[in-house]
Amino acid sequence: MVSDAAQQALSILRDGSQFSWYVIPLFAFVVYVYAVEIERKNWSLVFAGLAYWGMDWFNEIWNALVFHFTGYAPVWSAPGDTAFLILIGLNIEICFMFAVAGITFGKMLPSGPKLKVLGIPNRLFFAVLGSVFCVAIEVLLNAIGALVWDYSWWSPGTPWLIFLIGYLPFFLISFWVHDMKTVRAKMMGVGALYTVIVASLLVFGVILNWI
Repeated sequence: MVSDAAQQALSILRDGSQFSWYVIPLFAFVVYVYAVEIERKNWSLVFAGLAYWGMDWFNEIWNALVFHFTGYAPVWSAPGDTAFLILIGLNIEICFMFAVAGITFGKMLPSGPKLKVLGIPNRLFFAVLGSVFCVAIEVLLNAIGALVWDYSWWSPGTPWLIFLIGYLPFFLISFWVHDMKTVRAKMMGVGALYTVIVASLLVFGVILNWI
């Protein structure tokens, strides 16, 4: 039996009639953010941003697969108003937000990776801090019904899984890519991540139609 929220999300999944024109300025904003960093040749931020965004795609794919295999609900769904629902838990607005979030958080990093904050390596400190912030935002979104959680182990009462699985890897991988020594290494790291993402979308989405 499919949950009410999952059924509602399915009813608008990849429905082009949902389109609203505000998507265009949102897309332009994302392009502008990356164009500014590319113009400055700030490759660490560019690839950190792409890594963060890629991790969201990775999470959204396995989340959609959870729904396919359970037949009940994904871990999270986004059944509310949207200009386009890409996957059952990923709408176009969330997608654009994550596209720039990695750059935003990367800008907060101290220039020296070895610097410590309160005795903690600063990359880990900001990864934990950023993850806690994002979990708090998700709890608020859940409270207003924008994000729906149908499982008791993924809920405001059990936020540690959202922290450990939902966000901490985003920050750790994004910061890891940010600190890679060469642009080539950054490209290879992000390229490997996106290869997995594109292959998964093709196999699970286009070919098998599971997501």
